[in-house]
Amino acid sequence: MYEQLSHLDNIQLNFSAAGQHAINIVLAFVMFGVALGIKPRLFKDVFVKPKSVLVGLLSQLVALPLVTFLLIVALRHYLTPMVAMGMILVAACPGGNISNFMTQFAKGNTELSISLTAITTSLAIVLTPANFALWGGLYVNFVNPEASMALRELHINVWQMFETVFLLLGIPLTLGMLTSHYLPKVAEKLRRPMQYFSIIFFIIMVLLAFGNNLDIFIHYIWYVFFIVLVHNFLALTTGFSLASAFQLPPKDRRTLTIETGIQNSGLGLVLLFNSKIFPPDLAIGGMLFVTAWWGVWHIVSGLTIASVWSKKQL
Repeated sequence: MYEQLSHLDNIQLNFSAAGQHAINIVLAFVMFGVALGIKPRLFKDVFVKPKSVLVGLLSQLVALPLVTFLLIVALRHYLTPMVAMGMILVAACPGGNISNFMTQFAKGNTELSISLTAITTSLAIVLTPANFALWGGLYVNFVNPEASMALRELHINVWQMFETVFLLLGIPLTLGMLTSHYLPKVAEKLRRPMQYFSIIFFIIMVLLAFGNNLDIFIHYIWYVFFIVLVHNFLALTTGFSLASAFQLPPKDRRTLTIETGIQNSGLGLVLLFNSKIFPPDLAIGGMLFVTAWWGVWHIVSGLTIASVWSKKQL
């Protein structure tokens, strides 16, 4: 398996500048849609009864990256450096916005879901690059030191990453929240269509990323499929386990399970295709495959769990 994945690392995917711009625009619209459901009173509720939110933040921002790192350690003889770094990047991304729709479908705590998505997305400006640097550094120093030279060649410009995340997340979120506050009827009409659009968005992301490389995608996806399956399963389990350990209400357990298992891998793809962060001559095929397939698989797993829970009484 390591040999096949090593070939994957060196694959150069053909991705046009027009495709990158299209992804940036679509992601900005999706972030705007998320903000349409964010109201100041939601943050007030967070401070009044903060336990579930704090556990949710612990699950997403600390436990998931930690579990990801432990999984990489366990599979260190099978994972190539770029595949491992792709897993770390996904874990460093904020919660995916489609989790709000899935939580509502699963009869979870929708307001808690929106609050967690809003907070983690807002914090992504700082915590996405910080978590990626922290756990990526631990991987280089303690798991695969032989790969240190290759990984250092990533040359991630932290300020450029902050700038990119701010433009893609900060501005759309601000506009969405202003719309929600000053034009609540318009926001309510737009919110549901934007949630459905989010699901289509991830499919578009993968098609844009691999449309000119379909034969490569089909050939190598089977090696990545198992890795993402296990990684996503552990993410979902982490959310449910922490919520249960802290004795949160059943609705909140469902919410934290979905929130931890649904990551904004679309943002991960945007960052990977940003030439100012990841130089175009750097072979990041493994990172791209893991991140892109996460964007597809977490929709499948999330909707499956939501469907099961939607038929069960709390």
